[in-house]
Amino acid sequence: MLVLLAGIFVVHIATVIMLFVSTIANVWMVGSSTTETVSSGLWLLCNRTCDTLPVSSDDEAALKATQAFMILSIIFSVVALAMFIVQLFTLEKGKRFYITGAIMLVCWMCILIGVSIYTARFTGAMREFDRPHHGYCFILAWICFCFSFIIGILYLVLRKK
Repeated sequence: MLVLLAGIFVVHIATVIMLFVSTIANVWMVGSSTTETVSSGLWLLCNRTCDTLPVSSDDEAALKATQAFMILSIIFSVVALAMFIVQLFTLEKGKRFYITGAIMLVCWMCILIGVSIYTARFTGAMREFDRPHHGYCFILAWICFCFSFIIGILYLVLRKK
C-alpha cells in the first residue's frame, strides 16, 4: 500500500509539473513558413521573437476562458497535493482520501474545459503557415487530463492503512 501511495504521489507531482509547463510555454500550435518555425500558445505568438498573441474579438473570450481554466487546474492540482499530504498525516486508518480525490476531479474538469475550448476555437488558427499541427504543450495538457482523472479516482478508492 505504501508503494502505491508513493507511486500516486510521484504521478501527482509529475502532473503538476506538466500542467505548469503546458500552461506557461507557448507551443500549443506550431506551423512553419519558408524561413522559420512559428508557435503560438495561450499567451504569446513566437517566431524569432515573441509578441502578444493576436486574436480576433470573437475569439478573445475563448482564449481568456482557456487561460483561466488552465490556471484553475494548476491551482486545484496543487491544493489537492497539499490536501493529500495533510490527510496522509491526519486521517484515521481505514478512511479514504475523499477530499483529495474530489479536488483532483475538479482539476480534471478544469483541464477538460480549458483544452476543449482551445481545441474547438483555435485548432485552425494557423492556416497561413505550412503544416500547422499541435505542439507539445497541447499534448501535455491532454496527458495531464488523463493522469488527473486516474489519480482522482485512485484517491477516492484508496484507504489509508
